[in-house]
Amino acid sequence: MKSIITLTTDFGSRDHYVGTMKGVMLSVNESVHPVDITHCIESHDVRAASFVIGNSYCYFPKNTVHLVVVDPGVGSRRRPIALFADGHFFVGPDNGVFSSVIRSCEDFSAREIKNRDYFLKETSSTFHGRDIFSPIAAHLSLGVSFSEIGPQIRDPEILPCDGYSVNGAEIRGSIVYTDKFGNLITSIPTEAVSDGARAVVTVGDKQVAGISESYSSVEPGEIVVVGGSGGYIEVSVNQGRASDVFGEVPPEVIIVEESS
Repeated sequence: MKSIITLTTDFGSRDHYVGTMKGVMLSVNESVHPVDITHCIESHDVRAASFVIGNSYCYFPKNTVHLVVVDPGVGSRRRPIALFADGHFFVGPDNGVFSSVIRSCEDFSAREIKNRDYFLKETSSTFHGRDIFSPIAAHLSLGVSFSEIGPQIRDPEILPCDGYSVNGAEIRGSIVYTDKFGNLITSIPTEAVSDGARAVVTVGDKQVAGISESYSSVEPGEIVVVGGSGGYIEVSVNQGRASDVFGEVPPEVIIVEESS
């Protein structure tokens, strides 16, 4: 089976950046299989990158290398790092992009990328995705020992947790991610709600009765709350965009399970 390297970036598809990184990988390992998770992370949105990789890596085979380049601090003192967690490798900047992965794994190993033998011969201060992260990922896909990447570190950057709280029948959470369809994905796990049919969901000044099984449970244009495919409660609009309804800074989400 071919070695797999996934790519998650905020580079978009207009420029040559992603293609160049794939060229570097293939130059190191001709049999590698690059897989695009997304290149549409909003520019510099480290939190969104953490959410995406935390919700996608587990669907790939063990020993997959996951390259994440959302790096507003490129060229600064922030460290380049590699992780080994849950049987997967992760490569990218130490700026919190791997927060979701670290939180979900009981045990992980982190190393600062320092071995220049695995970099491109010339490195720029503005494109570490090409010059450092891509060749490191490719060498890991070839089976280079993780310990050769650099010294072990015990303090990788972890973003503040977007959690949820429970107070009796009330659950409070926040919006952590907005997808392409304008669905607002919350920090509240679906499993935290014992009976969605009896739940009343408050989002800003709007209330929705019940958590539905699908977007089409309501008429087109109506707000609907569902248990999303990623295991979290989502606020949506059937055939519309919840992000347009609630604005760029979505409000807190409150779920109250009414007694029968």
